[in-house]
Amino acid sequence: MTRRWNGRAIAYLVLALAGLVGTWTFNVLAIAGHRDYVGDWIGSGPAVSSLTVDVLVAAVAAIVFMVVESRRIGMRRVWVYIVLVPLVALAFAFPLFLAMRERHLQAE
Repeated sequence: MTRRWNGRAIAYLVLALAGLVGTWTFNVLAIAGHRDYVGDWIGSGPAVSSLTVDVLVAAVAAIVFMVVESRRIGMRRVWVYIVLVPLVALAFAFPLFLAMRERHLQAE
């Protein structure tokens, strides 16, 4: 059986690419501007701190879902997506996982 890109998989992949470009545009600007990346997340006021907690809780929930779902459907190498969460962005890793999950489900 071949693994095909269905509509949901393509939509998730588009979201993953938007997450990659969107987050890394600002990451590169922060690096180029010699910003204190972690300090900006934590010390830039209550609104940013609220967003930080929001993203961190969503990231933990997404990782738990990825582990549980990958085991349930027999998807391999879920660790790659988990590593991508802190190294690249949740906005990239989670939709990418969902796209690959769709492809895996299509192949069954």
